Amino acid sequence: MTAGLIVLGLLLLLVLRVPVAFAMGGLGVFLLWIYPLPLIAVPQRLFGTMDSFELLAVPLFLLMSNVLLKANVGRDLFAAVQSWVGHWPGGLGVATVLSCGLFSAVSGSSVATAATIGTVAVPEMTERGYRRPFVLGLLAAGGTLGILIPPSIPLILYGVITETSIPTLFLAGIGPGLILGLAFIVYSIAHARLVGGFQALERAGWKERRRATFLALPTVALAAAVIGTIYLGIATPSESAAVGFVLALVITTLMGRMTFGRVREAAYDAMKTTVMIFLIVAGAKVFSYAITIYRIPQDIASVLTGNISDTGLFILAVGVVLLVIGLFLESLSMLLIMVPVLFPALAPMGVDPIWFAIFFVVLIETALITPPVGMNLFVLQSVGKAELPEVVHGAVPFVISNSNFGIFGILKSLDL
Repeated sequence: MTAGLIVLGLLLLLVLRVPVAFAMGGLGVFLLWIYPLPLIAVPQRLFGTMDSFELLAVPLFLLMSNVLLKANVGRDLFAAVQSWVGHWPGGLGVATVLSCGLFSAVSGSSVATAATIGTVAVPEMTERGYRRPFVLGLLAAGGTLGILIPPSIPLILYGVITETSIPTLFLAGIGPGLILGLAFIVYSIAHARLVGGFQALERAGWKERRRATFLALPTVALAAAVIGTIYLGIATPSESAAVGFVLALVITTLMGRMTFGRVREAAYDAMKTTVMIFLIVAGAKVFSYAITIYRIPQDIASVLTGNISDTGLFILAVGVVLLVIGLFLESLSMLLIMVPVLFPALAPMGVDPIWFAIFFVVLIETALITPPVGMNLFVLQSVGKAELPEVVHGAVPFVISNSNFGIFGILKSLDL
């Protein structure tokens, strides 16, 4: 009964358009007040949450990606990949997916990836005769690779919440990210062969390929340095993000593309996003502390384990719930609300928390490209100057692809 009232209260606040951070934080404070508990616990929990070295990686990765965004490195990546695969059937679609994957390896953000590559790819592909819904849907879906291929901001937050190794989470995200990217590439080639109507590019010469690759090489080296230092144990994710930010400044300055004004813009944009993320984290921390006091996660875990004995059915139920919630909550809110509730049930059900993190992020990717609150849909609507239904229509095949990927995860959990 208590759990139902709390969920109803949270949904009511969200329906009333109360910002997610204040809805969770305010409800959490109210629950602690009526328990009753001394409200001094609230600032103590907030300070404890923000005083985290691991969370420092979030603003630093955002700073790095914004510096690269202001320096237009997305154009270099797209040109380099296009010079190698542009003459393939659906070559520009393949180049778009590969560019999204490469930029994901230095951004950690789906929105930044979709906006950066979309600015270059949308006019290029539409000029070559690709259908606009396909172009917009491909970029919306390609942008979601930014939260699966490391460094991933949602995986960082998952690691902080659950006290799971962030480098291990990053390592676990590489394979699924590459497989999902490959699925997008196969669909792009199949779409080009079956639908047609596009103007194929001529095969680029070796001189053009060398020039384009040379311009993109610093960004690729930066991505390798950031990820490599984490996996080799040389640096923590936060330290690696700091090094990446400095290297991004050096590289873009040496390329003659960085000015003080652009650095200021990058810092301001990163600050806005960081404040938004940290406010949601703070609100979620107060809310999760309150529901833990009321033993709601433990009760939910008991209900799940008491009524569902099969691991596959448990994952299926969780997947359906997350897909529905993803229609109404943006990705970070979805993660910060649901992980504290579901995590206690993983051990009794025999679910590996690393595996579950990747499964969760794949479902977050689906939420990013499903209306009415899919952020990547709105990003591509703005970048492509399109109507929202046009973007949604193009994203449908990729929603199905992500959902099938999640179903494969369920079957894997059943050892089928």
